[in-house]
Amino acid sequence: MKVVFMSLTGQTRKFVNKLGFETMELTAGNAFQKMEEPFIIVTPTYDKEVTDILTDFIETDQNCAYFKGVAGGGNLNFGKLFGFTAKDLANDYGVPLLHLFEFQGNEKDIQILKEKVTELG
Repeated sequence: MKVVFMSLTGQTRKFVNKLGFETMELTAGNAFQKMEEPFIIVTPTYDKEVTDILTDFIETDQNCAYFKGVAGGGNLNFGKLFGFTAKDLANDYGVPLLHLFEFQGNEKDIQILKEKVTELG
């Protein structure tokens, strides 16, 4: 399964690179790319204006049909807002929230997400 992600500070990129899956980093320059295979999204937690490229990507062509789940990183100091970008995407698109991790995650976070992705097929 392909892992699509965005990373502004590098924390999410560091996490995704530990997964060992094929990846694609979203930027403003490639947000409207067409997918033809199943993918999950790994996202940091930022205001909606910052993460709009995720919505642009999901809503490009038939990408939504290939969107299988979402995981999110953030800072536990955010309290109730921890991982809200991933939670919002899961809710908005009816996909499972696979996992939430802090900063660049740890080995347990990597293991959990790998297991969840394997369960998705």
